[in-house]
Amino acid sequence: MGNFLPSTPEERQEMLGALGLKSVREFFRDVPEEVYREEPLNLPAGKSELEVARYLKALSEENKQYHLILRGAGAYDHYIPSIVKYIPAKEEFLTAYTPYQAEISQGILQSIFEYQTMICELTGMDVSNASVYDGATAAAEGVSMCRSRKRTVTLVSGAAHPDVIATIRTYLYGVGTELKIVPVRDGKTDLEALKAMLTPDVSSVYFAQPNFFGQLEDSEALIAAAHEAGAMVVMGCNPISLAVLKTPGELGADVAVGEGQPLGMPLAYGGPYLGFMATTKKNMRSLPGRIVGETRDANGNRAFVLSLQAREQHIRREKASSNICSNEALCALTAGLYLATMGPEGLKEAARQCMAKAHYLAAELSRLPGVSLPNPGPFFHEFVTALPKQDEVLKKLDEAGILGGLPVEGGLLWCVTEKASKADLDKTVAIVKEVLA
Repeated sequence: MGNFLPSTPEERQEMLGALGLKSVREFFRDVPEEVYREEPLNLPAGKSELEVARYLKALSEENKQYHLILRGAGAYDHYIPSIVKYIPAKEEFLTAYTPYQAEISQGILQSIFEYQTMICELTGMDVSNASVYDGATAAAEGVSMCRSRKRTVTLVSGAAHPDVIATIRTYLYGVGTELKIVPVRDGKTDLEALKAMLTPDVSSVYFAQPNFFGQLEDSEALIAAAHEAGAMVVMGCNPISLAVLKTPGELGADVAVGEGQPLGMPLAYGGPYLGFMATTKKNMRSLPGRIVGETRDANGNRAFVLSLQAREQHIRREKASSNICSNEALCALTAGLYLATMGPEGLKEAARQCMAKAHYLAAELSRLPGVSLPNPGPFFHEFVTALPKQDEVLKKLDEAGILGGLPVEGGLLWCVTEKASKADLDKTVAIVKEVLA
């Protein structure tokens, strides 16, 4: 490891001399001789930079690259403006992890503050934290912050993402809270079943809008039923959809959570992503992670501070609401840059295009013999189709460089974002028509 140390051989010899030693081996004289390796490791010879570059390029060419992605299910292929990719790659941001020394981390703290402000504007909530690991973690943290001693049951919609349900189950198992799944009817949460399950021991209800099948839930009715029973509501959100749909704040949800990947994060084998969380002022002190606030310094200048840090590293462990130990600062910066670059109108336009193009593809596919939409309700930019020869359809699309819908119960789950052109969608329909013929 000597070659990786910042000191020179002369400096190391000087330090050894100050200790009255002649060599590093003498410094480690307490290490038994029999554990030393006298012969070098049997490793292959190193490669030049050019050889390594050639090898990695050849390796990358084994990846399958699609020119059109019509699959979502939690990770979405949106257009990312170039500036959103450029700024987080600058070394002063790229190495940022978490601002332990707030007084010398003003730039990072400001970026987090701006991110939190925009998440509050997007969700209609009062306060946001500095993000958690991903959307599934955010959902689990959301239901966890709603626990109480007298209420030990959490209800989760069966129309939520399976990975989110699994993560919530893991969190609740660890604290002895029971999880019950609310049945699904026509691709949405069964409202009547939910009402029947809202017993006095239910602490919270989680559902997603849009849900895993792309359907738009009757959010107002679900929230009203939960509140009438004294339970809190954690609402999962697609952040792009919030540009055109009612916000969790408008609907009366207690906690808003979701996956921030659509806000400028590329599809990168599952991450790193970020989970956003926002809540009402009433529940602010139960929010996990960190909250950055704005203040004035001794000279009256604008300054940023870590206002709240409700986790076990900063308060007594038994009183901590979470053990989240990272604020995902770089991903939060990326999301903030994306929102600032797009602006309110740009975000609305992206959402409108997603919705319009998804409905166009759904309508065109439904015209084909044997293809139908099993879920009759409205949807945002994802929908399920029931169709014959499902595997053959996906294979033919794959050969054309198109990643088709995700196989789910009831058919294929398709997703369309603003990146798909009308020509792309028409080509997709033509391929499906050819296979079914």
